[in-house]
Amino acid sequence: MANPNNPEIESLSRTQILVVMGVTAVVLLVVTKIWQKLGSVELLPLNFTTDALVWGVSTAIGISIASSIIYRLWPAYRRSADIYLELVIKPLVWPDLIWLGLLPGLSEELLFRGLMLPAFGLNITAVIISSLFFGVLHLSGSEQWPYVVWATVVGFSLGYIALITGNLLIPIIAHIITNLVSSFLWKMGNLKASE
Repeated sequence: MANPNNPEIESLSRTQILVVMGVTAVVLLVVTKIWQKLGSVELLPLNFTTDALVWGVSTAIGISIASSIIYRLWPAYRRSADIYLELVIKPLVWPDLIWLGLLPGLSEELLFRGLMLPAFGLNITAVIISSLFFGVLHLSGSEQWPYVVWATVVGFSLGYIALITGNLLIPIIAHIITNLVSSFLWKMGNLKASE
């Protein structure tokens, strides 16, 4: 059945969404491990500290606030985000949102920040390159370019925070929390709209 908001994108079932998330996470992890072995690249370290938790939560709050502002001010982004979020979140039940936070938060951060940053030189150029790849990963149709732009900006923010702190745990925490918050708020908003 076609998605009424975007005829290019087919609506998926809950099972299909969960399978796609799981397969995508596994593929990203396999790519990370192969690249790490073939390229002899050391992953950015994971340092479990209170500071990392504070940085991660603070970054997530900043991204969530910025996303909310962009959503209200940029109509093209709002349409693009609604299409993407309806496609991904609408079929899911509340407990599934945990997977939506964890799977991409872990697998995407391991590849885009944990491996790409060191592989491309652990500098601002590496942040830009990994951010562009991260943005493209979020492309689900030709009408989705505003969502890709925003994902690239978020990727840059996560990459920059990883670069300046040298700690992969911070973008992982921020990514997981951002996904959880945005999916929860979107699902709540649509629940209220359907009443």
